Amino acid sequence: MLKTLAAIAGSCLILVSCGGKEEEKKEEAVKKDTVAAASSDSCSKLLAKAKASDAVLMRALVLDKEVAVKAIGDFSSYASYCGNDSLSPVFYLKAGQVAQAIGSYSQAQAMLNNCLNKYPQFRNKGAVLFLLAQLYDDPKMLNNEEKAKEYYEQIIKEYPKTSYASDAAASIKNLGKTDEQLIQEFLKKNK
Repeated sequence: MLKTLAAIAGSCLILVSCGGKEEEKKEEAVKKDTVAAASSDSCSKLLAKAKASDAVLMRALVLDKEVAVKAIGDFSSYASYCGNDSLSPVFYLKAGQVAQAIGSYSQAQAMLNNCLNKYPQFRNKGAVLFLLAQLYDDPKMLNNEEKAKEYYEQIIKEYPKTSYASDAAASIKNLGKTDEQLIQEFLKKNK
């Protein structure tokens, strides 16, 4: 009798635990669906903000720093939160460009590096690399000619038959030269 009761209790325990696991799986599926729906809704809202900021920037005749800072925030929020969307690398690129335009060079570097690292197959990777190279090349920006040269060489290697490659090759030749030296060379060449 005791063995029978133990067997029944064991069977009930197995059924309850299996039923509990099945119920947990259902609850987990519902949670995932809810999170996915909320995420989709949030991405839609973030995209609307990013597009609105982009429209404001495109209409502006002069870049207002407050508007630019808001746009960078909107662009990077969308890109980082909605990372699976095909527009995410585009908004990292835009955030980098705007940050560079307002003199926030470290932020521009971070946004462009996010674009490169998270989206290595991005169709505009050449543009991202060139912007990074320019950030490092300019003494008023990040001022690291060695790093600039690395990016220029990467462009030439990965995009040999593009305008980025020819511009990168010309930029390598001009590394270390002052504006005055460049002007003198230009004048000498065009005599």
